[in-house]
Amino acid sequence: MRKEARWTDLALVVVGLALALSYVWHGMLGFGGGSMLVLGTAAIVAAILSLTRPGAVSSEIAAVVIGVLAFVLPWVVGFTHEPVAAWSAWILGAVIAAVGAYGLVMAVRARRRDPELAWTQHVTEV
Repeated sequence: MRKEARWTDLALVVVGLALALSYVWHGMLGFGGGSMLVLGTAAIVAAILSLTRPGAVSSEIAAVVIGVLAFVLPWVVGFTHEPVAAWSAWILGAVIAAVGAYGLVMAVRARRRDPELAWTQHVTEV
């Protein structure tokens, strides 16, 4: 593991935690609140994977997908009539997707610089 973390990974942990615990301020429980909890937890897991493997682009792609899913969640589940919950999902989902996209660019750069930072090592024997 490297000595210092990328700010995108740490921001993804914070925003994922905010999405997972957002029921505290909007009070919506049920399927919509549970979906936000699951997506927030998935964002935290993607951030932890990205912290341990900075060259793995899969965790950054997962963060982008999680952000998009969180953004469309109010329309899919049907809680757009709950403004605080809907705005929480829209704002936090957009932030997760944006941080994941920027983290993807940084992961590709790290992978090009040092291929050992990715999940697998392609070693050719001579």
